[in-house]
Amino acid sequence: MMHSAGKDILIGIDAGTSVIKSVAFDLAGRQLAVAALPNRYTTRADGAAFQPLAQTWADCAQTLRDLAKQLPQLARRTAAVSVTAQGDGTWLVGADNRPVTDGWIWLDARAAETAQRLRAQPSETARFAATGTGLNACQMGVQLAHMQQHTPALLDQAEVALHPKDWLYLNLTGQRVTDPSEACFTFGDFRSRSYAPAVIEALGLTGRHSLLPEIVDGSQITHPLTEQAACQTGLLAGTPISLGFVDVVCTALGAGIYAADGQAVGCTIIGSTGMHMMAKAADQVQLNAEGTGYVMLLPIAGMVAQIQSNMASTLNIDWALALAGDLAAELGQTVSKADLLARIDGWLAQSQPAGLLYHPYISEAGERGPFVNPRARASVIGLNSTHRFADLMRAVIEGLGFAARDCYGAMGTLPREVRLTGGAARSPGLRAVLAASLGAATRVSQRAEAGAAGAAMMAAVANGHYASMTDCIAEWASPALGPSLAPDPQLAATYAAAFPTYLESRKALSPIWDGLAQRQDP
Repeated sequence: MMHSAGKDILIGIDAGTSVIKSVAFDLAGRQLAVAALPNRYTTRADGAAFQPLAQTWADCAQTLRDLAKQLPQLARRTAAVSVTAQGDGTWLVGADNRPVTDGWIWLDARAAETAQRLRAQPSETARFAATGTGLNACQMGVQLAHMQQHTPALLDQAEVALHPKDWLYLNLTGQRVTDPSEACFTFGDFRSRSYAPAVIEALGLTGRHSLLPEIVDGSQITHPLTEQAACQTGLLAGTPISLGFVDVVCTALGAGIYAADGQAVGCTIIGSTGMHMMAKAADQVQLNAEGTGYVMLLPIAGMVAQIQSNMASTLNIDWALALAGDLAAELGQTVSKADLLARIDGWLAQSQPAGLLYHPYISEAGERGPFVNPRARASVIGLNSTHRFADLMRAVIEGLGFAARDCYGAMGTLPREVRLTGGAARSPGLRAVLAASLGAATRVSQRAEAGAAGAAMMAAVANGHYASMTDCIAEWASPALGPSLAPDPQLAATYAAAFPTYLESRKALSPIWDGLAQRQDP
């Protein structure tokens, strides 16, 4: 590890959907301080979800100024900064780097019909083969195609189409660029790590190719902080800035998705949604017949993260706990969510494994991985008069395990080990169910700010503090992993026997979901 005299801090910026954070680390990856502000966006009944670009930059700059209040001489001590942010979305920028309109974020559903139309085209097969990524309404390619059809004047005013992190990087450095991960899963080929004209044509955007910015790998290339940005952030002009990969990749990187020994390692983020990822050599990617998931480049030569994502993960647990809380309230008792969470391991101990099957599609938006069906809904199969709430709670948690197995199975072979991150990963009961469902050992990442850490790791390599990303991972990510938990053999055998029935019933329910949706439509 190398460093310049006095430059002993790396800053990772992570502008998420809910919170914008600036996080300071020392050069060995130890977290020093965090400054955060809530992110602000607007939703409408028509599916719109957007946020003002200027406000997002102002909030980001504020977090950097707030960070300086916690760390003496932060500006002088900062060796480099890297920025990541929420993925997808479309942030149009025009003349003089002024926003054309508010940024469409990944939650925006206005392009849903456009996504459906594009998926039905004959060119979809080749597009999916190049990107490894299924089409959905949150992606820039689909959103631009929707704008092209409905509001082409917006595109006429734009000079470049950016993602959220790209917009922040533009304000930090004056450079209109994007990173390889988002560029390739939206418009490119994960094998060549570059734009693919056939993909752009499949989206109907050949005439808008000029809106796509240059691709820059922030683990190799930096740009200096501008004088204007220095005034706004309190950092020193000329400080090297790296453009991080998309937040999902940076979080996986910080959580330890890459195993230096080349073994198949998974990384699962257990949050409101569930992200299931495997680090693979690009030539080892196995794409599923349903045409779903993502392939996102890692900042490691020849390596990608193959991803499947459940629309709802812990949201299912929240729903089940709300049932208990509502009943307690009806009886005049107040029970906190924390109290209910503390009972989960007890409920698991009172119930039999795989006694019920639960499909965890509790989100009103249905499911997106490893299949796409906006009409998918949660269900419990196998109830009888002996089942009680503990059995239901176990089924819900097992449903998350089966859904994870469904996602990993769509990517090929199951991983030998899964690194876990997200608050729910710290539940011993949930972790044991997940390990047994996958038949894989699990390790919990203890790193609180994995996304910001992953971004900072890229800056550490780009600025020569480490000779390679593998060296950086060895010092930053690997030590933050907790002990390995092997799956319980008996429980793993029970779940392996039950999973085919889970999968068969999931497929059989599709026409039932259609029938329910038709009855509920006005």
